[in-house]
Amino acid sequence: MPERLPCQKTELRTLFLFEKLDDAQLDWLCRNGYVEQFEPGYIYREDDLATSFYVLLEGELAISRRAGDEDVEINRTSQVGAYAGAWRSFFGDGVSQTLDNTLRTTRPSRMYVLAADKFAAVMREWFPMPLHLLEGLFLGMKNTQRAISQRERLLALGSLSAGLMHELNNPTAAAMRATAAVRERLAGLRRSLAGRALSDLDGATWASLATIQEEALHRLPQAATLTPLEVADREDELTDWFETHGIADGWRMAPTFVQADLDADWLDTIAHMVGDAATLGSVLDWLHHTIDLESSMNEIDDSTTRIYTLVTAAQQYSQLDRTPYQDIDVHQLLDSTLVMLTHKIGDGVTVVTDFDRDLPAIPVYAAEINQVWTNLIANAVDAMQGHGTLTVRSSRDNDRLLVEIGDTGPGVPDEIKDRIFEPFFTTKPVGAGTGLGLDISWRIVVDKHHGALSVNSSPGNTRFLVHLPLVAPSEPDPN
Repeated sequence: MPERLPCQKTELRTLFLFEKLDDAQLDWLCRNGYVEQFEPGYIYREDDLATSFYVLLEGELAISRRAGDEDVEINRTSQVGAYAGAWRSFFGDGVSQTLDNTLRTTRPSRMYVLAADKFAAVMREWFPMPLHLLEGLFLGMKNTQRAISQRERLLALGSLSAGLMHELNNPTAAAMRATAAVRERLAGLRRSLAGRALSDLDGATWASLATIQEEALHRLPQAATLTPLEVADREDELTDWFETHGIADGWRMAPTFVQADLDADWLDTIAHMVGDAATLGSVLDWLHHTIDLESSMNEIDDSTTRIYTLVTAAQQYSQLDRTPYQDIDVHQLLDSTLVMLTHKIGDGVTVVTDFDRDLPAIPVYAAEINQVWTNLIANAVDAMQGHGTLTVRSSRDNDRLLVEIGDTGPGVPDEIKDRIFEPFFTTKPVGAGTGLGLDISWRIVVDKHHGALSVNSSPGNTRFLVHLPLVAPSEPDPN
């Protein structure tokens, strides 16, 4: 147990905190507080309730904050008068009264100690005007930061919405075009069927043609991808074939047959089967409309599948249909974020994913973790100026899940590595960023999820490392 010692007002008067107090005020401090002798060790730990205000009289203090599973020392001092503990107690319920750091003594030390409620009461009584000014400044800064953080989120949401609308517009327009084409193909197919009904072909020939039709439809989705030059050569070849066989509008059918990987030999087979040159045009027109209709239906299927994928990704990204804190597969969140940022990423960036799909679901605030992925991926794309390789990797690192987001940009200069997580610090041009993206990400990962966020960077290889606990902390922070 710490040893309690007499409180001397003459000693308190030597401290910069108390040097302007009168004798009555110093007497009050000694009556209501006390001096303790502490051996090396912890005085309090982060997240404990702030119960006392501490002032160093002799010795040395070390202050640290939690980063993931480790305590990182942020200050060490032997300055007489250095203070810690419940210094925010006079704000009352306006701020959290839990401690945001860990305090320990590194050698035998003497501390003046005053209970938090007494410290709050005397501050309000002795310094009402400075207290109001300090309260306004402190809470005003917090409100300003909160408002700007909200604006940062709204800006990100607006950008994502614009990108999503752009991505949705393409398949929607394609589906609309294909639907209009289907109407035309059906009308043409009806005319072709009428011509078929009036032809003199026997049932066996039509049965063979029906088999060829099914084979053509089966080949359509398996057709090889051709270069523009190869497509042009094949279309010319089929157009010549049509002209040789007296089919005037063969140029109209040639692109459809080439798309289905059908060549002149295939047309020769049909011509030999039909025999009659007058009927051949009607049969080929019927096959052309059938293949064209199938192609349009495939385009509608692809477009609607793309729309469904985008809507599903948006739902997973927003997490609107799920509880805020839950066990979830982090790869679902990464996949949905990448889809949502497709427009932002662009065609000039190659995306490489390396996921350990055997990793378990972890407890997170899913929507906020998605915001972290959004910030880190968007920063990586900006750093590469739209050209390079974006790598997203997941793995297990002891009792934590590790997500790495890497880019091939110029890297983070050594002189600013220690500042990139500071609020309002940005290397982007004026108007291009608020400097809160990484600060928000830090608070979500470190403060809210008890994880860790760090960066390793060199030219051509920058990696942001996000460590998240595999098991939920006993009391996750909802704020």
